[in-house]
Amino acid sequence: MLRPSSRRYAPDFWREILINIGIDPIAFLNIRWYGIMVALAVLLVVLWMLREVRRGANLSYDTILTAALVGIPSAVIISKLLHVIDRWDYYIVNPGQIFGFEGLTIYGAVLGAALGIWIYSKFSNFQFGYFADLVAPGVILAQAVGRVGCTINGCCYGTETSLPWGVVYTHPDSYGYAASLALPEGMGLHPTQLYEIIFCLIVFGVLLRLRGHFKPDGSLFLIYLGLYSLWRVGIDFLRDGTPFLFGLHQAQVIGIIMLAIAIPLLALRTRWIRVESRAE
Repeated sequence: MLRPSSRRYAPDFWREILINIGIDPIAFLNIRWYGIMVALAVLLVVLWMLREVRRGANLSYDTILTAALVGIPSAVIISKLLHVIDRWDYYIVNPGQIFGFEGLTIYGAVLGAALGIWIYSKFSNFQFGYFADLVAPGVILAQAVGRVGCTINGCCYGTETSLPWGVVYTHPDSYGYAASLALPEGMGLHPTQLYEIIFCLIVFGVLLRLRGHFKPDGSLFLIYLGLYSLWRVGIDFLRDGTPFLFGLHQAQVIGIIMLAIAIPLLALRTRWIRVESRAE
């Protein structure tokens, strides 16, 4: 991680910004809060699905646990793959840094887990669309938890801003420390992680409200993908990142692809059903 050799501004500079984040990203030993929050997010999704089974979902506990055993490693693999592709110039000269849990992407995790569980569903006795609709609210809630880890870690920060809720990272081990030191006086960074936490919580409420109102199965998951993809295309204009294609970040390119898939499927296949028709 890049660390500047000296602080550019006097300590008074840091107090000019409304939000100073000086939490040590390392919780203990060499374990970062980011990793802890990601683990909690994964656990939340599993517990969410176990709760759905307890509430009467047409799935077994064994199916949920097996799906987790399949989905978690596939999420890590695809997530890491997308990150390596995005930062290929770095990893081609630092191949040893490929291995590990740093640099996991949300899109890769969601799409990787979905792919692994979809494959598993082909060899089991459950419908992937039905499963995906049940898990969608849990996934977006877990993303909010994961972004708490990003906030503490100092990664995924935004571009500079003069807004009063701009943030600076004051701990030397934070990934946002170098960017904070390079800010002009009186400026902060957009807290894009906090923006996304708020967005995820709103979408969580929306998905809960819409559950059971759409057919065929899988429609709610497509709505989740569409909403999150639209968000990522927009929010990444305020985020620091590496241009991937046509000046857009990798997440924006993936978001556009997801929108190109989700919107036509929703328009052509999805239909609204009355509440009393849920059992049909």
